[in-house]
Amino acid sequence: MVAPGSVTSRLGSVFPFLLVLVDLQYEGAECGVNADVEKHLELGKKLLAAGQLADALSQFHAAVDGDPDNYIAYYRRATVFLAMGKSKAALPDLTKVIELKMDFTAARLQRGHLLLKQGKLDEAEDDFKKVLKSNPSENEEKEAQSQLTKSDEMQRLRSQALDAFQSGDYIAAIAFLDKILEVCVWDAELRELRAECFIKEGEPRKAISDLKAASKLKNDNTEAFYKISTLYYQLGDHELSLSEVRECLKLDQDHKRCFAHYKQVKKLNKLIESAEELIRDGRYTDATSKYESVMKTEPTIAEYTVRSKERICHCFSKDKKPVEAIRICSEVLQMEPDNVNALKDRAEAYLIEEMYDEAIQDYETAQEHNENDQQIREGLEKAQRLLKQSQKRDYYKILGVKRNAKKQEIIKAYRKLALQWHPDNFQNEEEKKKAEKKFIDIAAAKEVLSDPEMRKKFDDGEDPLDAESQQGGGGNPFHRSWNSWQGFNPFSSGGPFRFKFHFN
Repeated sequence: MVAPGSVTSRLGSVFPFLLVLVDLQYEGAECGVNADVEKHLELGKKLLAAGQLADALSQFHAAVDGDPDNYIAYYRRATVFLAMGKSKAALPDLTKVIELKMDFTAARLQRGHLLLKQGKLDEAEDDFKKVLKSNPSENEEKEAQSQLTKSDEMQRLRSQALDAFQSGDYIAAIAFLDKILEVCVWDAELRELRAECFIKEGEPRKAISDLKAASKLKNDNTEAFYKISTLYYQLGDHELSLSEVRECLKLDQDHKRCFAHYKQVKKLNKLIESAEELIRDGRYTDATSKYESVMKTEPTIAEYTVRSKERICHCFSKDKKPVEAIRICSEVLQMEPDNVNALKDRAEAYLIEEMYDEAIQDYETAQEHNENDQQIREGLEKAQRLLKQSQKRDYYKILGVKRNAKKQEIIKAYRKLALQWHPDNFQNEEEKKKAEKKFIDIAAAKEVLSDPEMRKKFDDGEDPLDAESQQGGGGNPFHRSWNSWQGFNPFSSGGPFRFKFHFN
């Protein structure tokens, strides 16, 4: 009896005629085997029933080596191969069984089933017809007739698929091929044909899936690897393209098309890797140059142009070049309105340009497509704070410098304005009071923007000199009146020396 849930039981649920294996009795006299072969066969059968496939296979290998004319040994080894999913290895063994014992219908039925899966319909039908003519059991006859009917149906569908393909009706061809491949799952040629249909219909990823299966089903299938590589390349996935074309060259190092494609992909891949390394090192100008080279190297495939411009947009944004960043990011967003990376980078550039409403809009659009992105959430909050801040006191505007101004520019602007607005320059009382207020703002701006920690707080939307924005309250430790600024040296850089200037 076959134990429920055993390996043989599971095999039998797929191939009912394999149960012959368990009940197949060893006949030493008929097979002409010695005691050692009999021992290997019996032990292998027990190991197979226990699910120990590798050990069972070793026993059947030994049995075949001990008696090359033993059809039972070949049949049992074929069964193990099938249990291991190695149908290619099982097929020669089943053919050997039929050569040694022509009336062994279980082996012929099994071989027909494998041939049907491989799409070798004529050969499969030949096996099923011979089973029906060989006085089969009731179950074998029923199975053979069922498989023969199925094979006839596959013949009809294949003819219809080929006609549809040749007439350019690729959608219909795909529909026919879908039905065939449910049965002929190991037919490499039909998968390649369906891949061609997918390519024609603009579905390259589905084509890749079929071609990958075909590359495994057919030995030395360089054509499949070449097509997979070119499809990945057209999709902009240069790394996978390089990997697949290398597989082609492993099979045939002199393959002309694969080698030519390999050189192109390798060159492009090297440029992109180099550019990304430069970005990681913060060398944004050099990285921009590399991505410009990428676009020159591959000008015909739009995907590389879009991705290159996306990264150039990122470089300009990180390199505090807002005008250039906004221009390139906008070009990317014209082609891909939902490009989250370009939206984030353009938003950062807008912040530098103090275009807070535009930055908020970009961050909100990006958030619609990726609501869990913490960088987007933090950027949006910062833009909203800066918008609110801009409606109050803006230290950059007070000094008349950009938000990305260097410290030297800030000091220079401060000195110029401090000299211009020093109250001692004004005699009229009202003008003097106005100048005092202006001078305090200028000094405060210099104090905040020349201090890295205070400047960072301000850039994040918090005014370090505004008591309301300070957590915990307690007044403003930085607040100063005009009296505290008297005698202040606008030319000091914060050193230990202080000079008092009097203005006439």
